Amino acid sequence: MMKLVKIGILLMISLLYGNYSIAQSSRYKCMVQMNSYEGEAAYVIISLISPSGAYEKTLSVLGTDKQWYNTLKEWYKFQTKSKEKLSAVTGASVGGGDRAVRTLVIDDAKLNKGYKLRFESAVEEQKYHVQDVEIPLTTEAITARATGKGYIRFVKLNKTP
Repeated sequence: MMKLVKIGILLMISLLYGNYSIAQSSRYKCMVQMNSYEGEAAYVIISLISPSGAYEKTLSVLGTDKQWYNTLKEWYKFQTKSKEKLSAVTGASVGGGDRAVRTLVIDDAKLNKGYKLRFESAVEEQKYHVQDVEIPLTTEAITARATGKGYIRFVKLNKTP
């Protein structure tokens, strides 16, 4: 009976306020440390990947010049189909040896369900790394330091209050 009362209250709130969401999200401060390399600043895409391996959402884009997005080939295929609005998640590209810090908002319901974070990177006229870093969205792995395979040296996430 109490469950029905709670459901009724939530339904009334959602009807009154329209955009009320039951889903909980957590914020993570994400630090991306780049390897030292020669060349232009890297473009890095941080995506939420579904358990089936498909792109679900773009969480952050490090690089603002849209003309270079097509160098991140796999993500760009998703982006051109989904037409996500990126202005809220876009920031400066990151050079060799530098670091970038972004805040990622992740739906708590995705934890421990087979999802992962994918960091892909590209540098003008150099190699593209589709899976530079992949972090399983598990309670343990999300805050562990993850080593990169390309331009990214490592990624570290910390949950913020």
